[in-house]
Amino acid sequence: MLVGVPREIKNHESRVGLTPQSVRELAARGHTVLVERDAGAGIAATDGEYRSAGAAVVDTAEEVFARAELIVKVKEPQQAERRKLRAGQVLFAYLHLAPDPEQAKDLVASGAIAIAYETVTSEKGGLPLLAPMSEVAGRMSVQVAAHFLERPQGGRGVLMSGATGIAPASVTVLGAGIVGSNAAMVAAGMGAEVAVLDPSLEQLRRLVARLGSRVRTKVLTPEAVGEAVRGADAVIGAALIPGALAPRLVTRAMLATLREGAVLVDVSIDQGGCFETSRPTTHAAPTYVVDGIVHYCVANMPGAVPRTSTYALNNATLPFVLALADQGWRSALQRDRHLRNGLNICRGRVTNREVAEALGGALRMERSDPDAAIA
Repeated sequence: MLVGVPREIKNHESRVGLTPQSVRELAARGHTVLVERDAGAGIAATDGEYRSAGAAVVDTAEEVFARAELIVKVKEPQQAERRKLRAGQVLFAYLHLAPDPEQAKDLVASGAIAIAYETVTSEKGGLPLLAPMSEVAGRMSVQVAAHFLERPQGGRGVLMSGATGIAPASVTVLGAGIVGSNAAMVAAGMGAEVAVLDPSLEQLRRLVARLGSRVRTKVLTPEAVGEAVRGADAVIGAALIPGALAPRLVTRAMLATLREGAVLVDVSIDQGGCFETSRPTTHAAPTYVVDGIVHYCVANMPGAVPRTSTYALNNATLPFVLALADQGWRSALQRDRHLRNGLNICRGRVTNREVAEALGGALRMERSDPDAAIA
């Protein structure tokens, strides 16, 4: 199969779909890989390294999209990239379609087969291709909160760990999944006072077994969120409903109960955000202030640490890329129901239930059965 890797063009996105090591695996199986010039610059992977791994390096994204049967990316295709997609071409990337009707409309119109990393499942019930970036984003979220709590960044001027005789920062984490548990681990490790809320007792038990008395846990309800947010120095939004819009957990009215200069970090922003006042930002302009509260809502947080993120992501995605290339998209999806769960749009039809429900009002999109779509 001819596999294409374009350079990412989303704002401050320096990750790349395939590392040279991943390219070598594909080439060893007889596949041809086209890599756009400088696609790996953000992870310090040179064009020469890609050539040594067996790739053909081409000058433009146009050539990659025009020739490749399978496009492997990191972030969702931007508008200029979506215009390059063609019917029958396979796209494998993070898509996050629920809050993005324009992207969904373009992908439907393209006739492409769009497989989303974030809805591929596993035998254990997890999301194996979302997990590595959730781990990175969860750990980063506390670094980000600590930075923007500094007074020169617009924050309260609070040190996460406090100091001798001075109380540490109060951090509330909404969600105890991969993002939330990693955020709680880092916050507790920095010496903050940490409260974690989640609707699942089992998730909270796992977190307590891991971190012990360093965190306080509560079952997530609207009342509990209001209490936990009140007076917090930082709130980490880590709520997730796979494929669907994130639940809105913090209302604008709750902002008045926070201390001025407190920081909200919405890791759920790529699924619409879990704070009522959230809107997507970029690494170029990561924050804004509402009612005296600093909001950080960067939709591609792991892009700030592209080397770590790309290699972690490739560890998870490569087996699926190999399956798509070796077997062809139709056979690979038919054989692997977990990869099939990643199918969001197929040749003009939406195939993911949560995406269809989220976009039903905006685009009047009805879900098509994925089995029928790939037959």
